[in-house]
Amino acid sequence: MWIDHDAMVLVADGRKMLFFRNKGDRFAPNLEAETVKLQDNPADRDQSSDLSGQAPSTIGGQATMGKTDYHAQEEARFAAEATDLLKQRALANEFEKLIVVAPPAALGEMRKHYHKEVQSRLVGEIAKDLANHPVPEIERIIAQS
Repeated sequence: MWIDHDAMVLVADGRKMLFFRNKGDRFAPNLEAETVKLQDNPADRDQSSDLSGQAPSTIGGQATMGKTDYHAQEEARFAAEATDLLKQRALANEFEKLIVVAPPAALGEMRKHYHKEVQSRLVGEIAKDLANHPVPEIERIIAQS
């Protein structure tokens, strides 16, 4: 996939958003970080303890409510926040072309929230988790996609 000059690239997962701008061209991309946003999202086991010390309500020995995965909820909220930032930047005409790279689950959640201005500027999506990869590897993987 080509990364045109001045295109924006968002690399995200459930805890990190990296906004890059291609300062190079499509033949020699040079991604430079513009914004990095991190979120503290502990594992679900650390977020879902029963602080009241009370057992859940039961009917016939069965719990009445399923277990809530707070970690997954927070990742979904973070994906929605990423798309809101994309919307704000698109409406401010901060980019003409956009590539989004995120793990499949995060990418699926983001697609639910894309604004029409973001969709109109979206030139590619890659369903991979690259948020913790070095920039040269991100450039290489996007170019090979």
